[in-house]
Amino acid sequence: MQRILVVDDDLDICNTLEDFLSLKGYEVSTALNGTSAVRQVKAVKPHIVLLDMSMPGMDGIATLQEIKKVDPNVGIIMLTSLVDEELAQRAIALGAYEYITKPVNFNYLDIVLMVKIVDLLA
Repeated sequence: MQRILVVDDDLDICNTLEDFLSLKGYEVSTALNGTSAVRQVKAVKPHIVLLDMSMPGMDGIATLQEIKKVDPNVGIIMLTSLVDEELAQRAIALGAYEYITKPVNFNYLDIVLMVKIVDLLA
C-alpha cells in the first residue's frame, strides 16, 4: 500500500484530502505544520507528500528542503491557493514533482499520484 503524507495548516483541507485518498486505497497520515511533517517523514516514510506552500513557521519551500534532506526520493506535490509561477519554478528546482493549485481538482490529483507512483516503482 502506498503511503501519502498530507501537510497543510488547514485541518479541513487535511481531513478532506485524507478522506479522498483513503477511499482511493492509500495509507494516509497528516501534519499541520512543517516541523511535524519532517518528523512524520522520518517515522512513516511516505512515498508521496502533498505539501502546502503557505504555512506559518516553516513554509512549504523550507519544509520541502528539509524533507529532501531526510528522504531525497520521496515524491513531493506542492499545494497552494496562490498562482505564482516563480515560486512554482523554485519548488520544482528544489525537487518538487508537481505544483497544484487549490481548490484541488481531485481528478487531476488522482492522475498525478498514479503517474508519480508508477515513476517511483520503476
